[in-house]
Amino acid sequence: MDKPEPNPKALLDHWMEWEEGVTTPGMVLKNLKIGGLDVLLKSLAEES
Repeated sequence: MDKPEPNPKALLDHWMEWEEGVTTPGMVLKNLKIGGLDVLLKSLAEES
């Protein structure tokens, strides 16, 4: 099963939940990992 492409808007929304104190850091890290932050960062690093 292939993972869907990362959604930068959704990743930012998860991050902002932590910034606003809505979500705990552990939950944010889980959401970012599931959301494909690693894939997004790797693709950005390859572009630069």
